[in-house]
Amino acid sequence: MDHKALALEMRGLREQVTGITDTAVAAADGLLIAADTADSIDPEGLAALAAAGLGLARRTAGATARGSLRRTVTYGSHGCAAFYAVGDTALMVVLGDEGLDVDQLHRVTQPTLNRIGSILTDEATEATEAAAEATESNRATEKAPEGV
Repeated sequence: MDHKALALEMRGLREQVTGITDTAVAAADGLLIAADTADSIDPEGLAALAAAGLGLARRTAGATARGSLRRTVTYGSHGCAAFYAVGDTALMVVLGDEGLDVDQLHRVTQPTLNRIGSILTDEATEATEAAAEATESNRATEKAPEGV
């Protein structure tokens, strides 16, 4: 997995939007893929909670015929957490302080999500191709006559 490319995307988003404090990318099942978080944040726990919250929001959108979920935002007294779907298999969570301009965040985030989706898709494609090659190699070995 190209963690460097993911880190660059997360850092780039932070540089574009004032008020972002932490970011993470996770699989839809809650497994952490990459994180740019403060020491006070547990990135694995954040990924798991984000996946659970996004899963509930997806089900709500589906049950109410609102279409595919794009994002959900939770506001607290010290800032907010924005959860974005990255296709059907991953998510990105962005934490921000009280000064975060959420409208600007939403505008700037879509190209970043597209690039992150491409990074993750490229990795998945490479893994699938490698598995297919290994399977073919195993089949060829099984079919080879003895002594060859």
